[in-house]
Amino acid sequence: MARAAGVSRGAVSQILNGRGERFSPATRQRVERVARSMAFEPSAAARMLARGKSDLVVALIPNTTFGANLQDMFDVLTRELSEAGLTLVLRFSSSDVESFDRLIAGMRPMAVLPMAPLTEEERQVLASRGIPLATPTEQPVPQADANYEIGALQADHLVGRGHDRLAFARLSDVRQDPFGPRRVQGFRDRCRELGRDEPPVIGLAIEADDAARKLDRLGRERIAVACYNDDVALTLIAAAQRLGRRVPEDVAVIGVDNTPLARVLTPRLTTVAYDSSAVAHSMARAVVAHLVDGQPWPATAMDLSLVQGDTT
Repeated sequence: MARAAGVSRGAVSQILNGRGERFSPATRQRVERVARSMAFEPSAAARMLARGKSDLVVALIPNTTFGANLQDMFDVLTRELSEAGLTLVLRFSSSDVESFDRLIAGMRPMAVLPMAPLTEEERQVLASRGIPLATPTEQPVPQADANYEIGALQADHLVGRGHDRLAFARLSDVRQDPFGPRRVQGFRDRCRELGRDEPPVIGLAIEADDAARKLDRLGRERIAVACYNDDVALTLIAAAQRLGRRVPEDVAVIGVDNTPLARVLTPRLTTVAYDSSAVAHSMARAVVAHLVDGQPWPATAMDLSLVQGDTT
C-alpha cells in the first residue's frame, strides 16, 4: 500500500490511524483512496498495542430474562457505536470476578457500559485497570430513576382502576432481578402516598407450581399485583388460572416491557411500555459524546407509557 501511494509505511500507519495532521491533504486523500481500493481494514490488535487501549466498549448484561426489547436495544447500540468507530462487546454478568478481571485485562476496552448496577468487586477491577465507566459521573436522584418511576406508575394505574388491596411480585433469584429493588421502592412509596396499606412483596420463579403457591399465600380476597416484568406477570396469570381465579376480577395483573408475547395472549396483558430503540439511540449518542468527543455525559431519559390491556 505504501508503494502504491508513494509514501513510507510510517506515513500510511499514521494517516490510517488518525494521526496524519503533519501530512498534506493531498497525501492523506491519496493514502485513503489506495486503502479503499485495496479494501483495507485496520487491525484492531495493532491499534490496541499502539494506543494501550482498544476501540471496544464492553456492555455488561444483567443475568435476567432476555427478551426482544433487550435484543432491539443491542442491535441499535451495535450499529450506532460502529458508525462512530467503536465495537460493542456483550458480556453477561456473573459472580466470577477473576474471569471479569481477565476479560478487562485482555481486551483493554475503552470503557465499560453497565446495563445494571455493578458490584463493588467489579468497580474495583475497573478502577485498578484504569477503565472508565460509560455512565454519568454523578448518580441520578434515586426517586428520579426509570425503575422507580415504573413502580410508581404501576401503583397509580392499579389504584386508578379502583383496586385497594395491592401486592408486588418480583423474581425470587436476586441474580435475575437487578432492577427489582427500585421498582418495589417506587411501588411502595406511591402506595403510601395514595393512602394504601404497605403492599406485600412476593418472590417467585418463572414456574407454574411455584407461582401458584405464592399467589395462594396472598389469600382469596381480590388483589391487584404489580409485576417485575411481563414474564412474571404471565406466570402469575397462569397460576391464577390454575387456582380457578378470574383475571382481572379476582386477580388483577400489570407487567413491564410490553413484550410481543404479552400482546398476543388472551387476556391481553396490561403493561408498562417504553421504546427500546429510542433508549438505545439515546444511550449510544451519550456514549459517543462522552468517549469520542470528550463531552460531559448528556442527559438521557426513558419515556414510559401505560398500555391498557384486559388484566387490570
